Amino acid sequence: MAQPAFISTERLMGELTQLISMRGSPGQPDALAEAAEAVAALMRAHQLDVTIVPTAGAPLVVGRIGGRVPFTLLLYHHYDTAPPGPWRAWNHEPFQLAEREGVLYGRGVAAGKGPLVAHLAALAALLEAEGELPCGVVVVAEGEALAGSQHLGAAIADAYGLLKADACLATGGERDAADQPFCYTGAKGLLQLRLRASGANQALPPGLATSVPNPLWQLIWALGQIKSEQEEILIEGFYDAVEGPSSDENKAMRQLHMDEAGRLSAWALPHFLFELGGASLVRTEATLPTCNVTDLVVEPASDLPLIPVAASARLDFQLVPRQHPQVIADMLREHLDAKGLADIAIERLPGSYPGVHTPFEHQFIQRVHDAATALYGGPLALLPQGPFAQPLYFFAEALRVPVVVLGCARADCAANAPNEHIALADLVRHGQLLVELLAACAQDASVHESSA
Repeated sequence: MAQPAFISTERLMGELTQLISMRGSPGQPDALAEAAEAVAALMRAHQLDVTIVPTAGAPLVVGRIGGRVPFTLLLYHHYDTAPPGPWRAWNHEPFQLAEREGVLYGRGVAAGKGPLVAHLAALAALLEAEGELPCGVVVVAEGEALAGSQHLGAAIADAYGLLKADACLATGGERDAADQPFCYTGAKGLLQLRLRASGANQALPPGLATSVPNPLWQLIWALGQIKSEQEEILIEGFYDAVEGPSSDENKAMRQLHMDEAGRLSAWALPHFLFELGGASLVRTEATLPTCNVTDLVVEPASDLPLIPVAASARLDFQLVPRQHPQVIADMLREHLDAKGLADIAIERLPGSYPGVHTPFEHQFIQRVHDAATALYGGPLALLPQGPFAQPLYFFAEALRVPVVVLGCARADCAANAPNEHIALADLVRHGQLLVELLAACAQDASVHESSA
């Protein structure tokens, strides 16, 4: 009889130490290429057949290994990380794994590299205990997730034969008030744009504001036509394709309990927008699209009071299924034109994709439930999407597979801030959940084969 598969924390921390030391953020092609090689070497050490798929950006790393039954699960990960920011704000070296009282610190431990290593540790535990995996696994790690996965769709087309799978599992999101990870049956899509207003061919004195247009004011007025003070997106037709949650989804969202107090404390906020809470907060985050301003740039940058030459703003939209990025970009152009703002230029930035959703009743969702019940003593709380975008549409569309995203981090993990951290126990359980899920997939596949 096979021995139970238990994840080695010593091995997990050793491998995570290797990956954390590999830098790689958007705009660092050489560092990302080195990180891809490190990920590939780690996959090979876990007996995976590895292919590095070159792209016009960061390489895509694909590792594949068979199992006892033909069913194959694709694991989506990314190895790019957010920039560390000011090093003086860190209590530990950002690219050196540190452990204190059971908590791991380092850039990528909570978002990206930590979950990837946890899943590889799960495969190692199964191989050591059973000599083979219950079912096949494909591990995919990209290096452009934080930049919008610009080249992922083309890479999937190039490597289609390597990626063939029956379901897709990713990591993202948070935990509920009972400290159990959320199970998201989809992910939002992404659209990134830059709006630009231009003025004179040189910076001018501020006293000319009575007779010379100021591009920054023009940009501010344009932004005011896109979103209201009530957080409503004003683009004509923007919400037309948005579908409300099903009755099962509404029921699930009413029953789950988000860790609202923990979030507010971690983020130093007095309350959520409009003092949302309970089911209203959950529905808002899980089912509504967003429009966010991420930066404002004035040209030229100066400490003097001047009328600038140009001003630009970066927008990112997180879209729900049935909203297509190009359609939304076209709607915005028509909307600004109708408001007399045709002079505002719109540039669609690289990296965008639609959202994706798997119905709650899909058989793969039941398998995840079974696996969670074995590990946590009960099924995980289901959400149709979460407050994040992931490029799972490319896999769902190309491979025709269901998708699920499992939470791992907590609200206070600081994934994009100094002192990113995660509890070692959380990573171990994230990997252990994969152990249970692979067993559930294999068992279900065996039942179907025997009854065929």
